[in-house]
Amino acid sequence: MSARTLSTLDRLLVGGERALEAIAGTPIAARRSPATGLAEAELDETERRHAAGLMRINHTGEVCAQALYVGQAALARDADNREHLLHAAAEETDHLAWCAERLQQLHSRPSLLNPLWYAGSYAIGAVAALAGDPVSLGFVVETERQVETHLAEHLEKLPVQDARSRAVLATMQADEIRHAEAARQRGGVELPFPLPQLMHLSSMLMKTVAYRL
Repeated sequence: MSARTLSTLDRLLVGGERALEAIAGTPIAARRSPATGLAEAELDETERRHAAGLMRINHTGEVCAQALYVGQAALARDADNREHLLHAAAEETDHLAWCAERLQQLHSRPSLLNPLWYAGSYAIGAVAALAGDPVSLGFVVETERQVETHLAEHLEKLPVQDARSRAVLATMQADEIRHAEAARQRGGVELPFPLPQLMHLSSMLMKTVAYRL
């Protein structure tokens, strides 16, 4: 029996299922957490809250990445690019699971506004896909570039002794660099002004809110 070819509606329904898994489910990583085997750091309450706030931002960022990739894949015109986007989304699921686990270890929780972040990112991904695969892949390049930058900032801001969080973020950063390069090689174009600036502003808003909520 030949495999069924999914229609656009099918892909949208699958996207809805993935949204529920990202927002309300318990993500399962295909790869072991980079924090495995590392000792838990001794953090005072201020340090613990700060580390948790940073990891909550990164968890929310991975929720947004899931939404962006799934939104792009749902309306991607090229089947090969669609599979590439879904593969990247699967790797982002690892990041989501690692951040969720780290939040639990820090006795904290994900952002209460994750459904809002997901919906907005999914819409952006879908609009990017409608603009064509080169633009859609360009969004991946720019998104991953900005994520790489903020992960570098968080590695500097984390408490020095928090080796577990650092290991997670360092591996995530390496993956994001690879995702950006893969999208660039597939034909991702540079986004015109003011799109990168608007993406940066929306990211700043998300980070400010998610740190606390």
